[in-house]
Parts: sequence; C-alpha cells; structure tokens
Amino acid sequence: MEERASGTGPVGRPRIEDVAVLAGTSPMTVSRALRQPGKVAPETLARIRAAVDALGYIPDLSASSLASRRSGILAVLVPTIGNSVFSETVRGVTDAIEGADQQLLIGDFTYSEEKRRELVRALIGRRPDALVIVGAVQDEVVRTALRRQAIPVVETWELGSDPIDMMVGFSNFDVGAAVARHLAGRGRRRGAFIGGTESRAMARRAGFRAAWAEAGLGTPEDEVPTDLSIEAGRQAFIELLARAPDIDGVFFATDVMAVGGLLECQRRGIAVPDEVAIVGLGNLEIGRQMQPALTTVEIPAYAMGRRAGDLILARLAKGAGPAAERIIDLGFSLLVRGTS
Repeated sequence: MEERASGTGPVGRPRIEDVAVLAGTSPMTVSRALRQPGKVAPETLARIRAAVDALGYIPDLSASSLASRRSGILAVLVPTIGNSVFSETVRGVTDAIEGADQQLLIGDFTYSEEKRRELVRALIGRRPDALVIVGAVQDEVVRTALRRQAIPVVETWELGSDPIDMMVGFSNFDVGAAVARHLAGRGRRRGAFIGGTESRAMARRAGFRAAWAEAGLGTPEDEVPTDLSIEAGRQAFIELLARAPDIDGVFFATDVMAVGGLLECQRRGIAVPDEVAIVGLGNLEIGRQMQPALTTVEIPAYAMGRRAGDLILARLAKGAGPAAERIIDLGFSLLVRGTS
C-alpha cells in the first residue's frame, strides 16, 4: 500500500497513473501527450502538462525504450561546440525532430579522429536510434561499426561517393576552386591558402590549388595554423608574409581565421583589398561587421541539419531499408564583399 502525505500528493517518484488521475484522463492519453502532443486535444494536453508540472513527473525513458526497442536518442557529433556554424547544423536537426519522440545527444570530438572513434563507441553503447556526424568518416573501423548497427547515419558538411548510409553536404573541393577563380578574376597572381589538416580543409586546399594552377598561376602558398582561432589566423598570416611578402590573395578556411588576417593587415597598414584580398568561409556575424566587410563562402549549415533530421525521421517511420536519396548536394554561395 502506497503511503501518502495529506494534501501533498504521492510520496516518492510520481507515476504516470498519478498524472492521469490529476489530469482527469487515462495513462494511455498521458503517454500519448508526452510522446506525440500533436495527437492530443489542446485542452487535454494543457491539463496533462499542468499535472506533470505540479507533480514533477519525469517519464521513465529506459522502460519505454525497452518496450519500443528504441532509445529515443538521436546523437549528433560535431568537431567543436565553439563554432557557431556547427551550432546552426545542430539547430537544424533540433527543429527537424521537434515534436518527434527523440532527444538530442551532442558529442564534441575536438577535431580529433581518435576522439570521434571513442565517442562513436560510447554512443553505440547507448543504442541511439540514429546518428548525425559533421564530416565524412574516413576511419574504416568506425564505418564498419556504424554499418553493423543498422541505424540511420547521416554524414554532413561533405560529399563523397561512398557514404556509410546517407550524406547531406556540399563539395569543399568546389569551394576552394570557386575562391581561387574569384581571386584570379580579380587580378591576383600570388595566392595562398591558410587552413588545417582535417578532411574538409584539405579538400578546400586541393580545390584552391587545382583552380589556381588551371589559371596558369602556378602553385599557391600554403600555411597551416596552430588552431582555428582569430589569433591563430593572425599568426599564420604573419608567418605567410614573412615567407612570401608579395602575396596578394588569401583564402582562409574559416571566417574566424580570416578576421585574424584582416586585423593584422590593418595593424600593418596593408590596404585590403588593394594590396591583399582576403576570403573566408562561414558568413559569420563578425565578418559582416568588419571594415571592410569580409568576402566569404556561405554554406548551408542550418539546411544540412534540417535535411539530416528529416531523412532520419522518414527512415525511422518506414523502418529499415535504403534511403531514396543517399547523397544530397545543397551547394554553397560566394558572397563578394569589401575584402576582395
């Protein structure tokens, strides 16, 4: 027999039956309201939510996952939570699954393939219903492990011919090539790329080098920063100028680093874009507010997350089977502003 304190409701953890009694409905309706609120009448939903708040009720997700054989977890792996463009992708996934029976679990692998492998293993242990990953997975151990889980997996921010399951992104190679052609078209003859060594930056570097060579301009200079911060971009630009003082067009792999380069130009009195043209990537607010405003590549960060979430929900709804669209190219835009 359950003990109750007079006028204070149930002692201990409240149950779904307690919510139903307080809301004047059935436990089944309460369960439906918590999982699929759109299928419950607004008046009933309001009573149930009021009862949930009054009782401090929290659903037992472990019990429901055992019954449904689903965890209700959608995991998203990002290289860093400190970059707003990746936050936009997470926001897209969040908006896509709003109202669905899914909770978001975010993992930050700090641009480390080893850390990403560890996170994937840890997540598999939690039995997620699906996984969204920023970047194409190159590690065959990870690829094999994910394919064996038979869950929807969407790789984003890149394109490739052999996704683990599905892929939503854009061509980083084409991004680099487009920037090189833009700078060459602006009369630049001594170009450079500043970016890291992860796969997306390497693809941008390769595209930039290929298009620069196709324009008959030889091999562009290259600099690898210590990290992706404003200061790292500034330091990389300083080192580049020390080695190649006649550089007149630079593509930074991110807007953040490009701002560092632009600030160093201003400190030295280098006229932008007359002496050096600068291009970034990300269309971040800081770049738009610089004087001159930063030329940048706008990538569909939010749209990638939204489409990834939509693909996952469609797959979960229909069950196992190949996706109608495995590789989706959302493209990119070059936004020409004052720095080029």
